[in-house]
Amino acid sequence: MEARLRLHLLHVLAILLVIVAVPAAGVVVGRESAVLRLRELQWDSSSAGKIVDRRGQYAEADHAEKTKGEPKKEAAARTTNTVVLELKHHLLTAIPSHPTAQERYLRRLLAADEARANSFQLRNRHNIPASSTQSSAKPSPASSSATATASVPLTSGIRFQTLNYVTTISLGGGGGNLTVIVDTGSDLTWVQCKPCSVCYAQHDPLFDPSSSASFAAVPCNASSCSSSLKAATGLPGSCSSSAGERCYYSLSYGDGSFSRGVLATDTVSLGGAGAASVAVDGFVFGCGMSNRGLFGGTAGLMGLGRTELSLVSQTASRFGGVFSYCLPATTSAAGSLSLGSGGGYATPVSYTRMIADPAQPPFYFVNVTGASVAGADVAASGAVLGSANVLVDSGTVITRLAPSVYRAVRAEFARQFAAASYPPAPPFSLLDTCYNLTGHDEVKVPLLTLRLEGGADLTVDAAGMLFMVRKDGSQVCLAMASLSFEDQTPIIGNYQQKNKRVVYDTVGSRIGFADEDCSYA
Repeated sequence: MEARLRLHLLHVLAILLVIVAVPAAGVVVGRESAVLRLRELQWDSSSAGKIVDRRGQYAEADHAEKTKGEPKKEAAARTTNTVVLELKHHLLTAIPSHPTAQERYLRRLLAADEARANSFQLRNRHNIPASSTQSSAKPSPASSSATATASVPLTSGIRFQTLNYVTTISLGGGGGNLTVIVDTGSDLTWVQCKPCSVCYAQHDPLFDPSSSASFAAVPCNASSCSSSLKAATGLPGSCSSSAGERCYYSLSYGDGSFSRGVLATDTVSLGGAGAASVAVDGFVFGCGMSNRGLFGGTAGLMGLGRTELSLVSQTASRFGGVFSYCLPATTSAAGSLSLGSGGGYATPVSYTRMIADPAQPPFYFVNVTGASVAGADVAASGAVLGSANVLVDSGTVITRLAPSVYRAVRAEFARQFAAASYPPAPPFSLLDTCYNLTGHDEVKVPLLTLRLEGGADLTVDAAGMLFMVRKDGSQVCLAMASLSFEDQTPIIGNYQQKNKRVVYDTVGSRIGFADEDCSYA
């Protein structure tokens, strides 16, 4: 009797589970939509720091004393076979609190993002290589036979007048901390150096090569001055026929930005100066003595591309050619950049094939096979998406879709969002679909899902679906944009990668995505 009763109870429980699992008509379940608190979209207008001009003198910015007296967190943490760096959003001066000034400020940042995206499309269209050959990863002099892992903080760059993400490194034995933009679309790591003939204002003191005993200029006859540098920048080093003369690099971006200086080697400490940092000896980087462009108040750029001079390749035998990052959803939070995979990941990772483009070897491409908004299909094939190669980029902010795909995504998003009867708001910069959400503390947001080759999905976090222009919520826009032509390359930008662990396995030729509450503990 007891056994029969237990069997009956199990049967009833199974029926109840089926009833719960099958939603009623019109009920949205799973990752199709999410409730978003609008305060999570607000730009932090209280952050600021110090700006250093090209002579190395300090100019105090507002609120510089904000963190005085607070315990300082280590900028890097070690786990088994991994180093984890803190990753932050990148603005140096405080975002203006006045609505008109803030609008002008954000418009300028989005214009810079548009310039970057257009630069990539122009280079791709004319087959102008950022690098001409794809080189296999070579170990750095400090590499060991066993792979390791390192993780460093990754934070919003909003303090540094950019919508990109930044982390901290140092150069030389006891060099000061340098804040650099993390960029998967670049290979050569570079920082501004003394003496600097043309330099933009930066937050940290300029790196002084004369203060580092381990600094050495790369000679002209080194391979890193010729084929490796050409692969990373599109141009070989410039120097005379003298074998002992130093190698000069020149790196130009399509938006008019550039960095020029001496190609050099030194010890780089990932995570900056501190006990928890991880040192890499003999690291090849650019010591920029003439620099201009849209780098905000950062000291330079960390190149995480695929060619020989990237940080990933130079540390491949140490960290296995694997890195990942988790981008925080808010400008005040910190995420992480991990080199190596020894520590594992907090949530399961779904992988898709990493596509190589011989014409653009530094970049990371995936094949997107379809898209849906809140479960409603809007694109069903790679042909419809405009390109089999979709760029995954940490340096581009806003995702760009082929015009036909963008129109379909926008229409479906607007149809579902219209159910709440939010009034429209004027378009803003490259964002053409905006709403007036004044008086709402939270909204239910339809989520975009990109279906990737191999069965992996990338569902955009709610914080990556909307872009807040005005703090009062009177202008909040769909955070995506259209490409100009169908045959241009779509880009998955960092704004749509929030609260995702994005894993780049260059040895296994795969890219993975996992949901994660990005934080740097």
